[in-house]
Amino acid sequence: MNTSTTAEPPVVVIGAGPVGLAAAAHLIGRGLEPLVLEAGPSAGTAVRAWGHVRLFSTWSEVVDPVAEKLLAPTGRTRPDPATYPSGADWVERYLRPLADALGERVRYGATVTGVARAGRDRVVDADRETQPFAVHVIHADGREERLTARAVIDASGTWSTPNPAGGDGLPALGERAAADRISYRVPDLTDPAVRARYAGRRTAVLGSGASAFTALAALADLAESADGTGTQAVWVLRRGLTGATFGGGEADRLPARGALGLAAKAAVDAGHAEAVPGFRTAAIERADDGRLVLVGEDGRRAGPVDEAIVLTGFRPDLSFLSEVRLNLDERLRAPVALAPLIDPNVHSCGTVPPHGHRELSHPDQGVYLVGMKSYGRAPTFLAMTGYEQVRSVVAALAGDLEAADRVELTLPETGVCGGSGLYDAPEAAEGDGGCCAVPEPRLVRLGTAPTAPSGGCC
Repeated sequence: MNTSTTAEPPVVVIGAGPVGLAAAAHLIGRGLEPLVLEAGPSAGTAVRAWGHVRLFSTWSEVVDPVAEKLLAPTGRTRPDPATYPSGADWVERYLRPLADALGERVRYGATVTGVARAGRDRVVDADRETQPFAVHVIHADGREERLTARAVIDASGTWSTPNPAGGDGLPALGERAAADRISYRVPDLTDPAVRARYAGRRTAVLGSGASAFTALAALADLAESADGTGTQAVWVLRRGLTGATFGGGEADRLPARGALGLAAKAAVDAGHAEAVPGFRTAAIERADDGRLVLVGEDGRRAGPVDEAIVLTGFRPDLSFLSEVRLNLDERLRAPVALAPLIDPNVHSCGTVPPHGHRELSHPDQGVYLVGMKSYGRAPTFLAMTGYEQVRSVVAALAGDLEAADRVELTLPETGVCGGSGLYDAPEAAEGDGGCCAVPEPRLVRLGTAPTAPSGGCC
């Protein structure tokens, strides 16, 4: 066991993904010392896990400008800013070189198990604000360490905690027992073993976001291939089936994101996917032949299917933050000032107002949740949002409130409404929600065009 303290402790950044590494670059640019703790064995561990998936944002939208300046002396060749990287491209051509440039400021195999005010649990008020943060870490070799930090930026994401299939937010009855037939990630159908798992079989795809669109389009391509004859998807979604179900199409300001939804519609229209709308899963049963049957809250049954891919979003792991005082929205588990800006129950048209350190602050000053984790259980996070968040947060930590409060980002609209209380409403009718007209989708085939990473990011 090791207890580490320094005269001027670093800012601890949790997670060496896109937003965590950008935070480190901004800290260096402001003359502050970062220490990045990554649980995985390398930079972008979570991104590597979906490396086969192509982003719906271009290179110009997924590279942080300050981080790119840090990379300039390395001689790195810049990718074409107008092209779309895969997750693997993002890691190899940006995240790994950025982590290498940060050098020993990034530690791998370092899992954060707790964050607190040094010597103060969450109950104690006395001298609380004058204490630094204590960050407890367990390393891959089992060694424990307690680090001292002047601030903590949690950019650990949500990849490790996918939502279950159950419509009530809990695992459906039988879901754990059926784990051998269920995946919570977009499958890599270029992997022969994975391809064999789904080829010629009937697969339930649960979810209605970008990840589900990606899986449906991939299974449709498999069905049309020589080795995929008989491949069929059953698309299980909680919402009703309307024009808005497939996204904004040509009205989406991110064209590849719009095209992704149109590819999912094409899969349904071509008969490769059977849509089962308004279905909230309550149980997953085994048929006599070992296949799975999904049982809805209303008693409807979907299946049997050979496999299930559950793509119902992610949720933040807040367990290691139990001793710091956070102010989180009870529904989304996002910072209370941010939650109204991203709440899918009331949020319209896919726009998110610019936000920064003030919306991300908590009662324990100096601890911030950024990146996808800051959105809690809300969907459709973009990398550029995270980069703007850390720009503002780091400026605030450096004492430059003028820069921290300055608006420097306008997000692209989705071209589809998701508000007016209609989020996940099975009976929502097209046109309700009232802010943005949804054009009639024009069918396209994506083929090898950009798709979206699991979790709705980027």
